[in-house]
Amino acid sequence: MGLKNLQLKFKAIRLLVGDSKSKKRQSRTTQKPPWMVPVSHGYHVIEDRSFCNGGFEEEDSDTVVVQREQIEDTEVWFFGVSDSRIGDGITKYLQSNFFDRKPKQSQMMRKSKEAMKKAYIGAKAKVRETEKGEEAAWKVGSASAMVMNGEKLVLANMGEYRAVVCKDGVAHQIGKKHRRTAQLSWTHKLISGGFLMPKVGMLACNGIGGDDSQPPKSSAVLVATERIDSDTEFIILASTGIWEVMKNQEAVNLIRHIEDAQEAAECLAKEALTRVSRGNISCLVIHFDQITIS
Repeated sequence: MGLKNLQLKFKAIRLLVGDSKSKKRQSRTTQKPPWMVPVSHGYHVIEDRSFCNGGFEEEDSDTVVVQREQIEDTEVWFFGVSDSRIGDGITKYLQSNFFDRKPKQSQMMRKSKEAMKKAYIGAKAKVRETEKGEEAAWKVGSASAMVMNGEKLVLANMGEYRAVVCKDGVAHQIGKKHRRTAQLSWTHKLISGGFLMPKVGMLACNGIGGDDSQPPKSSAVLVATERIDSDTEFIILASTGIWEVMKNQEAVNLIRHIEDAQEAAECLAKEALTRVSRGNISCLVIHFDQITIS
């Protein structure tokens, strides 16, 4: 058991931050065959908020996770930002129930989506059980992304943490398309005279929708799958402290011109601090460096 835990620590970069004023990580670029989209990333966490004015209430810092796995010919990156109550619980579930089981390539997209959803639901249930209340579970937050061979993408978020994708300069957040699809399906049923409920799951969606500047507060777990194409530029995974002071499109516009993922993450975090955000400030930026083949 001890050896197993030691191996897991070397497989993933897990940051349980909280000692210094800020931590940052140099962005890394994966080595891929020329036909695959290179992925680079950077993150920034503002830890010590004691110097802020305005009665800021200090909370435990977020957990940032970066993990790379090789499953046969498929390279899988997992990125996550979670509040302290979730910690690395989502990552541990995925390690045991997805990475260690090494699914076949033909099943990987479906299995990864299922595992991500179950990991989130399990983490939320654990908080509810530990803190004895639905209100505690409602307040938890996390945002994650799983990238497979730089071609396929699984996104998840809950609470006030968000996963936002920049596609050709436009911010897209998971969940909005899902809600719109449910409404259209229900309207169609009413017009046609049927009485069946729409076949749209409340915990998962098939894609991402447009910018949603002020989404309703919710503890719902949203999971989406997407293909990474030439329009997919980068992903922002960020905590409450980012989104309470800027809209999705604002965040995208702020860092779109920054080529280095680490610099982009720092820019987002520092801008939230400048705007006197009261929430935890943590963000992770994932760049897809498209290659032009002449």
